[in-house]
Amino acid sequence: MDAPLFTIPLWADLVAVGLGGIQGALFASGFRGQRRLDLLGVAIIGIVMGMGGGIIRDMLLNQPLSTLQSNWYLITATAAALIGMLLAGPLRRVNGLIVGLDAVVIGLFGAFGTSKALGLGLPLVPAVFVGVCSAVGGGILRDVFMGLPVAIMHVGSLYAVAAAAGCFLLAGLDAFGVPLGAAAIVGVTLTAVIRVLAVVFDLSLPEQRMLYRRKVAAETGALPTIKP
Repeated sequence: MDAPLFTIPLWADLVAVGLGGIQGALFASGFRGQRRLDLLGVAIIGIVMGMGGGIIRDMLLNQPLSTLQSNWYLITATAAALIGMLLAGPLRRVNGLIVGLDAVVIGLFGAFGTSKALGLGLPLVPAVFVGVCSAVGGGILRDVFMGLPVAIMHVGSLYAVAAAAGCFLLAGLDAFGVPLGAAAIVGVTLTAVIRVLAVVFDLSLPEQRMLYRRKVAAETGALPTIKP
C-alpha cells in the first residue's frame, strides 16, 4: 500500500518562503561597488532564496512545483524581498539577527524537504538527501545568480552539515514513531543551533589545503567570530 502523501501546510510553507525572501534581500542589499544591485536585482535574489529550496525539493521528488500551485508563493517572496531591502539598513546593525534568520530558513526547508520525502515513501537516507538539497538549494542559486563562489563548497561555517544533522534527527525520530510535526520542530531547532554556533565560534570542516578561512565570510558579511 502506498504511503499517504505528506502535505506541507500552506501557511508553514509561506513562512519559510517569506523568511527566505527577507534573508536573500538582506544579503543582496549589502553589496557595494560593481556588485551592487538595483531594486529588481534585490527582489530577484529574495525570490530565489524564498522559492529556490521548494523548487529543488519538488523537482527531486518528481512532484508538481508547489510554489507554482498558488498565487501566494510569488506574492509572499516578492513582498518579503522588498521588506528585507527596506529594512536592510537597520537590520544590518544587528548581524546576529541575519545569521539567526539564515539558520531558521535552512532548518525549515530541510525539515519540509525531508518530511515530504518520507511521506512519499522514500527511505531514510534519500529523504535526508532531499532535505539537505532543499535546505541549501536557495543559497546555491543565490550565489550562482550573483556570480559568487558557492558558499557550501568553500571553507567556512558549517552550512550543509547543520542541515544534514537536523534532517537525520527528524528522519530518525520519525522512524521511531514520533509524530512528524514534533520531529520537524526538533530537527529545525538542531539545525539552527548548529549553524549559529558554527558562525559564532568559527567552526568548519577540516580544510583540503591551506586557504584563508575567512574569505567566504568576508564576502558574505557574516558575524565577527569568537575564537574558542
